Amino acid sequence: MYIAIAGNIGAGKTTLTTLLAKHYGWEPNYETVDDNPYLNDFYNDMQRWSFNLQIYFLNTRFKQIVEIHQSKKTVIQDRTIYEDAEIFAPNLHDMGLMSTRDFENYKSLFDLMVGLIQPPDLLIYLRASVPTLVSQIQQRGRDYEESIRLDYLKMLNERYELWISKYTDSNLLIINVDDINFQTNNEDLSKIIDRVDAQIHGLF
Repeated sequence: MYIAIAGNIGAGKTTLTTLLAKHYGWEPNYETVDDNPYLNDFYNDMQRWSFNLQIYFLNTRFKQIVEIHQSKKTVIQDRTIYEDAEIFAPNLHDMGLMSTRDFENYKSLFDLMVGLIQPPDLLIYLRASVPTLVSQIQQRGRDYEESIRLDYLKMLNERYELWISKYTDSNLLIINVDDINFQTNNEDLSKIIDRVDAQIHGLF
């Protein structure tokens, strides 16, 4: 079984991936943030590095999904390949930070890749307001995230909501992060686990 967690920067994807993997005994699959050779450069000069960064994400996530489907284990993935193409790349294009030529090249490659893979059995979307995102980004204290602008997070949130409103590729579970604290509150985590249980029992 393949479960994926989607959500904006700072929504809590990595934390929930870790907690659910531990609870269910699933194999966690994390976004490669620390090893990303473009991330620092991107936040310092988005226009110069946007295409490089998105191609890097596309490449690594496609490789991850191939490995997930080859695995005999149940895997839970931190962020999906769809978010890159549905949210981040088009947002960079609309902001004038990725040229139309590069965006069309990127989208063509994504369309080819996504035609060769299966969507997750369950997509968990973490919905969070901008103040919640900012608070959680500040708490984790990554240097390269200090320059993220509020309007950038707001635009990403709008794109996430549009994407999720049309998402039909698999089962979907939406969790409102503003209302809970699954990182430190066991009762809140238990509520999420109950909802995940209800979803995955329907998959068998």
